[in-house]
Amino acid sequence: MLAVENLTKHFEDGDRKRINVLDGLTLSVQAGEFVSVYGPSGSGKTTLLELIAGFQTPDAGTVSVAGQIISHLTPRAHADYLLRVLGIVGQPHELMPGASAQENAALKLLRDDALHANKRIVPLLEQLGLADRMKQRASKLSMGERQRVQIAQALSMDPKLVLADEPTGHLDPSRSREVLALLAGLCRERETAVLLATHDSQAVAYADRALILHKGHLESYEPETALPPMCEVRT
Repeated sequence: MLAVENLTKHFEDGDRKRINVLDGLTLSVQAGEFVSVYGPSGSGKTTLLELIAGFQTPDAGTVSVAGQIISHLTPRAHADYLLRVLGIVGQPHELMPGASAQENAALKLLRDDALHANKRIVPLLEQLGLADRMKQRASKLSMGERQRVQIAQALSMDPKLVLADEPTGHLDPSRSREVLALLAGLCRERETAVLLATHDSQAVAYADRALILHKGHLESYEPETALPPMCEVRT
């Protein structure tokens, strides 16, 4: 589903010194597979995800998702890729605070099929334990609830690939486990590929395969912490 080949991206610091953030990186993620990329802040995880999303252009190498080479997409095709092929789960505060949970979750659907958007999003919100919170404004939701709304938005168009960039960075350990268990379970159920970028070794434990990003390359990673027990969804 995702194929990254010899991906290279560099930046220059204030002294015009070249910094190779990604240096010939190669990665593949299959449909239904949950892969984590572990590394500290500044290691290049977000750069990798932005290249896959097409928000940045690589210096060399290719990113292919569902058979499409992302850097070759026209602006219209890229917009369609972001709408239909890719789902993105970011930080909980990125929702529109004045809109309801349902409106935030249905944002992509409203662009595609406004007439049936609410009918399509409600079952997913119910599955995520938000049946009683759908009409609540995002600003009134807990951080864990907001993150579940982001998961609903990311999965609303049945994407081929979901990118999750530090999705538990603002959650306490209990909520983090809950969100990761939900994301992993839903994506496996839907055969959606997931790439999780995180600096949390406990988050890594939920993945089918864990990698560490070090000096621009990916290597296998074995988390030291055991997988915590899954939490039931709190409504």
